[in-house]
Amino acid sequence: MSRIALTAAAFAVSSSAAFAQTEMPFALDWKFEGPAAPYTLAIDRGFFSDQGLEVTVTEGAGSLDAIPKVATGAFPVGFADINSVMRFIDQNPGAPVIPVMMVYDKPPFAVVGRISQGITEPGDLEGRTLGAPPPDGAWAQFPIFAAENGLDVDAISVEPVGFPTREPMLAQGEVDAVTGFSFSSTLNLIRLGVPEDDISVLLMADYGVDLYGNAIIVNTDFAEANPDAVTSFLTAVAMGWQAAISDPEAAIASLLERNPAADADLETRRLELAIEANVLTDYVAQNGMGNIDPERFAAAIEQTRSVYDFQSEPDPALFFDGKYLPAGDALMLSE
Repeated sequence: MSRIALTAAAFAVSSSAAFAQTEMPFALDWKFEGPAAPYTLAIDRGFFSDQGLEVTVTEGAGSLDAIPKVATGAFPVGFADINSVMRFIDQNPGAPVIPVMMVYDKPPFAVVGRISQGITEPGDLEGRTLGAPPPDGAWAQFPIFAAENGLDVDAISVEPVGFPTREPMLAQGEVDAVTGFSFSSTLNLIRLGVPEDDISVLLMADYGVDLYGNAIIVNTDFAEANPDAVTSFLTAVAMGWQAAISDPEAAIASLLERNPAADADLETRRLELAIEANVLTDYVAQNGMGNIDPERFAAAIEQTRSVYDFQSEPDPALFFDGKYLPAGDALMLSE
């Protein structure tokens, strides 16, 4: 009888733990491409479930796409450009959304052009046609890039384009350059048959743009009610990135389960480019993933102020909250 009682008690505990899984649907910024693999790998290896979370990942439609999804509570967590979140909060005071974990310590915002069409440096954009999707995070930061490089924006013909047509239009010579994420636009052009030595990548961070990139964002109402769940989510995210850094091929195999039409080699390279240039920076290697440098963040806000009129005096505390980040070595990444 005592064995039966113990078995029943164990079953009750395990069942209770199973039912205690917190649902946390996660809104991506973009499609199931290489940089999304750490999140799918974290699901497949049980990193989220081990933290008591039931996580599903949903594709997005640009760096701004997840912001209203999270702010309205449709998703408790998402992935978005922190600079666009900053402006969203300024334009919607009290909106229940805030970045809590920096992922792209160095932003992939870029202008990508064709050398054969005369684009090798920022000044070459004057007198040319620039393709820019309106919801694109890189396009949102283009005014800062233009100001830092003394560009006459009136001399640049801007063509609003859709995400699906952006690289094809550049490949076909219908535009001279496009705004986008460096790792996405470059590899999309290569896939379309554009020779790699004909592609010029003007990474905005290399041309005076001192901003951060995409971050994990949360609905603040959800976070206040479920602080441990948010910390557990961020813990599993860091584990997913470390696992992807250690084994990119396994990460891409996980991604292909969600996007069977993807090219494994191409997406592996896209993931590796994101890791090398945007995620595992010198700062992250020394300080761990997820947090920000207050002085750099203050400078980034000032740079944003140079091209954007804040409705209220910008308060950094409204734009990033690191209190949900896990402590100790949970955020340390290594090659």
